[in-house]
Amino acid sequence: MKFQGKISNWNDDKGFGFVEPNGGGDRAFVHIKAFNLRTRRPMYGDIIIYELVQDKDKRYRAENIRFARDSRQKNKPQASKKNRSFGSILILLFSIGLVISVLTGKMPFTIAIAYVVMSIITFIAYAIDKSAAEKGRWRTQESTLHLMALIGGWPGAILGQMTLRHKSKKKAFRMVFWLTVILNVAGLFWLHTSSGSVFLQSLGV
Repeated sequence: MKFQGKISNWNDDKGFGFVEPNGGGDRAFVHIKAFNLRTRRPMYGDIIIYELVQDKDKRYRAENIRFARDSRQKNKPQASKKNRSFGSILILLFSIGLVISVLTGKMPFTIAIAYVVMSIITFIAYAIDKSAAEKGRWRTQESTLHLMALIGGWPGAILGQMTLRHKSKKKAFRMVFWLTVILNVAGLFWLHTSSGSVFLQSLGV
């Protein structure tokens, strides 16, 4: 039988807490490893759907847990496909524009290499963070992922969000992420200006 309840007394360092069932009932122990297809780390106040199991000591624990929000989002596959399509098109257009800029001499080749390297590093960081989330290990700070995106790794971050399905649904994270993309692209456009060219020359690039 499935129950729905709110997470309370969540200890993020240790990866466990409790769930208070909606409408009253038995409070149950929640462990991070009991989540199925977890899209993010649990937080105090999250609404979850779970099965109630009683162990040999007659204590209740939650099993086969999923976020109630994720269950609702299963009914919105079209929106997810649109997001992936937009991300793929954006990366393609950006890559074409960057290649043209390098070939026409408007941008140093090292800048293009920097984007490739940072994208690979950022994608790996997303993969490591997703693995840590699934196994209840220490997570990479969101500020670190945003910094990687800001300094040129955002194409790799988009690939990570699309292929790994990681950090692709948390609204607050995505708002800051897209701000880093805008700032990075704006900075790249500035490098095409006369003052930007002077700046690159001063760096010896």
